[in-house]
Amino acid sequence: MSAGGNGKASQPQAAAAFSLSSSTLLQSSVLTLATLTLLSFTYFSYNSNSLHSSPTTTTTTTTTSTSQLYLSKLEVVEVEKQKEREREKDDDDVSGDVFHLPQIFGLNYAEMERRFKVYIYPDGDPNTFYQTPRKLTGKYASEGYFFQNIRDSIFRTHDPNQAHLFFIPISCHKMRGKGTSYENMTIIIQNYVESLISKYPYWNRTLGADHFFVTCHDVGVRATEGVPLLVKNSIRVVCSPSYDVGFIPHKDVALPQVLQPFALPAGGNDIENRTTLGFWAGHRNSKIRVILARVWQNDTELDISNNRINRATGPLIYQKRFYNTKFCICPGGSQVNSARIADSIHYGCVPVILSNYYDLPFNDILDWHKFAVILKEHDVYQLKQILKDIPDAEFVALHKNLVKVQRHFQWNSPPIRYDAFHMVLYELWLRHNVIKY
Repeated sequence: MSAGGNGKASQPQAAAAFSLSSSTLLQSSVLTLATLTLLSFTYFSYNSNSLHSSPTTTTTTTTTSTSQLYLSKLEVVEVEKQKEREREKDDDDVSGDVFHLPQIFGLNYAEMERRFKVYIYPDGDPNTFYQTPRKLTGKYASEGYFFQNIRDSIFRTHDPNQAHLFFIPISCHKMRGKGTSYENMTIIIQNYVESLISKYPYWNRTLGADHFFVTCHDVGVRATEGVPLLVKNSIRVVCSPSYDVGFIPHKDVALPQVLQPFALPAGGNDIENRTTLGFWAGHRNSKIRVILARVWQNDTELDISNNRINRATGPLIYQKRFYNTKFCICPGGSQVNSARIADSIHYGCVPVILSNYYDLPFNDILDWHKFAVILKEHDVYQLKQILKDIPDAEFVALHKNLVKVQRHFQWNSPPIRYDAFHMVLYELWLRHNVIKY
């Protein structure tokens, strides 16, 4: 019993001891936690002071660098916005009624800029008849500009497997400049094309349908006749789109003949200065020109000369006549084409096309009836009355539209969006879509 009594007495003592031990442990833990907290606070306070006590130049440098980066980003954004505004302005400019289908043209043109690739055959010595232009001046300047611009453009690819079309870089203008006869030109072209056919596999995939060449010289079209498939299948980009020399409108491309550089600035928005009804001066080297001069050379309202204006009468008299005239007569010469059309457009004189057949440049894209007067050759006898019957409001509309299309008949180096180079490429882009492999 005594043993049992002593056990009961010891339980409160043990509980008291346990309680004291727990209390001591808790106090010790709280003290430790407080110590750690104090140390942590001291450490972070020291680091904070160290940061705040660092040199002010570091903070200034960091702030300046950040500001410069921010400004740099703003400048980049502003440049991109400016480019977008310019592109939108260009897109607005192609929404007018001078195009057959302005919206479709805008979409297709943008796709062309993104995707179109042309491979230039590397064969041929540039010092002879190949690769490079003869010159960028004169009435065959269009050929020279194309040769130069295509080589440095975004459309060129050095990988033939990426190419949509293949350019045959042989220049009839260079051959003509070196005194090559028509017969020898035909042989040179034939040998060159046949060497490309035997050396590369690309011609045989389409029998030349995805190949093209460019020539602005009159004999350039006929010089290709030694290669029948070049005439029948390949795309011929020529300044002489006459049907009597095998020009095929849906396949070939009419190259605008532009005599650059222009002697005087572009005309336009100057209707009040245009007091002469019609103007033409030139050689009588075609039937229609002979009739034009014979019928109208003595007329008081039409300024028609049966020969070129004598330069002795004053500087740039011929060009200045364009500024004073409403309608500039453009009859065909030895060929159906004439640089006078591009001259008329540049100087703001509404061109009067006097031809029975002429596949006008960019006829697939531009509605020529909106900025030119299109007549048949037999209309020459009623020419004055036809022009006088055009209402003033219609003439104003023709003139305003003429100013809109001026950039499409201008060559530039480097090329500019929607200029003659890009318009020719767009014509080629349209044709590549119908080629079957």
